[in-house]
Amino acid sequence: MSLEPIRSLVKEDLASIDQFIISELASDIPMIKQIIEYVLTCGGKRIRPLVLLLSARCLNKQNHQPISLAAVIELIHTATLLHDDVVDSSTLRRGHKTANMVWGNNASVLVGDFLYSRAFKIVVGLNRNDILNVFAEATHYMTEGEIMQLVNCNNPDTTEAFYFDVIQRKTAKLFEIATHFGACTVSDNTNHIEALRQYGLHLGLAYQLIDDALDYSQSAEETGKNVGQDIAEGKATLPFIHAMRQSKGADLELLRDAIKTGSHKNLNDILGIIESTEAIKYTADAAKFHAQQAKTALSQVANSPYRQALEALSDFVVCRTY
Repeated sequence: MSLEPIRSLVKEDLASIDQFIISELASDIPMIKQIIEYVLTCGGKRIRPLVLLLSARCLNKQNHQPISLAAVIELIHTATLLHDDVVDSSTLRRGHKTANMVWGNNASVLVGDFLYSRAFKIVVGLNRNDILNVFAEATHYMTEGEIMQLVNCNNPDTTEAFYFDVIQRKTAKLFEIATHFGACTVSDNTNHIEALRQYGLHLGLAYQLIDDALDYSQSAEETGKNVGQDIAEGKATLPFIHAMRQSKGADLELLRDAIKTGSHKNLNDILGIIESTEAIKYTADAAKFHAQQAKTALSQVANSPYRQALEALSDFVVCRTY
């Protein structure tokens, strides 16, 4: 399934976002320019700004689209990637070396900070206290999610409830504020705004669930990151949690030890256990549930090509292999 039919509906807006980002990130410091160009051109899907644009057009097809806020969403996402790759010691993203592998951890963290600061500057310049308050609270909430995940690394007793709390904060929240911003900048209908906010929340949960399933079910060539990366980082994601819950004896001890030590030296055995316990299907089913919840939320919004595109995006999220 391709994103292109969906993206084509807002093709000009997406191009405007790229131009806006380029103008806003102009800097005389060569390293900043090099890292930003590298990260922004490494094949990102731009799904978060895409859902913001489609949400806005769902409610007001003619009004000026919130290009600046869509750019802010992409800047925050890119900043979190830079920081996450340092925290996780990642070496591969989207099939390319991570920025921290090319320029080092210090440079990656500082350029991530630069992106955060530019994003806040843009939001402040809008003179919308309601948007600024939501944005500030959301970035705080997202950071809490990342910290929760960090302090829980190498914990084989991670619960499913804890896992969902983390992914709602660190991933789904950015999708949620994207659709919220898209809606509230073109409409004051609280029912419509809430419907699109709920859509973003559930779409974000589905997106992360599939990401975590792909970590065990696809090759590095397909996903653009190392297979079993979550194990190496000591992260017990839903496929692993389910596999542990369904395992006993030597298999359970193998899984627990892998998370405790952050080692995937027995990766083939681990993948076999993941498969035998149907952990990928369990995770994919959870993603499908949230994708359907996202579609259900859209029932509050009038039918249009843009609403249909958001529905199609829900399907894409759960069917993707990268």
